[in-house]
Amino acid sequence: MSSDPADPQVTGHCLCGKVRYRATATPIWVAYCHCPSCRRATGSVIAPYAGYRPQDLVFEGEAPARYASSPDAVRQFCGTCGTPISYESPRWPDQIHLLLGSVDHLEGLKPQGHAYCEYQVPWFEVADKLPRGRGSP
Repeated sequence: MSSDPADPQVTGHCLCGKVRYRATATPIWVAYCHCPSCRRATGSVIAPYAGYRPQDLVFEGEAPARYASSPDAVRQFCGTCGTPISYESPRWPDQIHLLLGSVDHLEGLKPQGHAYCEYQVPWFEVADKLPRGRGSP
């Protein structure tokens, strides 16, 4: 996020820099996801996201590629380097979930909880005291 607390802007990009984005508002929420689909899409045992209204996330540079990862989910990623960028679902029609791994500055994006904890990998322990839920928050 910007160093100015009155400016909530977040910027980020994929590994090769072709897909760039700018979030122009404060996120609705920030959380970790433990579900198997997010694990596979990110190649990680946990996926940190920030939820934004679609109108508050502006893509710049090359448009991200889109993949329907299930009947009710679309994931966006860089078509060149493969960096995962976002997740969308009709379950949350007024949101786009931005993966935090591609954000330039993460300081102001502190997670508020964990989702789908019933799928947490048993050998991966998170030592925070954030709320943990079954399903989405």
